[in-house]
Amino acid sequence: MDAYLDILKQREIRPTAIRLLILKAMMQFERAFSLLDLENELDTVDKSTVSRTINLFLDHHLIHCIDDGSGSLKYSVCGNDCNCSVSELHAHFYCLKCHRTFCLRNIPVPMVELPRNFTLESINYVLKGCCEDCSK
Repeated sequence: MDAYLDILKQREIRPTAIRLLILKAMMQFERAFSLLDLENELDTVDKSTVSRTINLFLDHHLIHCIDDGSGSLKYSVCGNDCNCSVSELHAHFYCLKCHRTFCLRNIPVPMVELPRNFTLESINYVLKGCCEDCSK
C-alpha cells in the first residue's frame, strides 16, 4: 500500500481510501482499460466516484487517455517520470480481433513539423491489427 501512497504523493494527489482502491485496480491491468472495465473491476464503488477519480488522475498526469477509435476511451497508468507532454507520447496498438488496447511505450510518436502559427497540444497515434495472442 505504501507504493500506492507514494505514487499519489508524487502527483500531489491527496490519498483517500477510495483513490487508493481505484489506483490499485488500475495498476493491475496489463493493458489499457476503459471506464467500463474499471467499473466492473470495482463493482461496489459508485460509478460517479470512479469517473471523478479518473478525471482527477488525468488532471495530475497519473494516467493518460487513449482514443483508439473503438468508441470507448481507454486509460493507462503513466510512468513515474511522465508529465504527458507531447515529447513523451508513445504509440498505442488496438487489436481488431479482441478489442484490447496496448501501450507501446518503446515506440515514440513521430514528430511532424507543423505550418507556421500552428500549436501542437496532443497527438493520438494508434496502430491497428492483431495482437500477439490473436495472431496465434
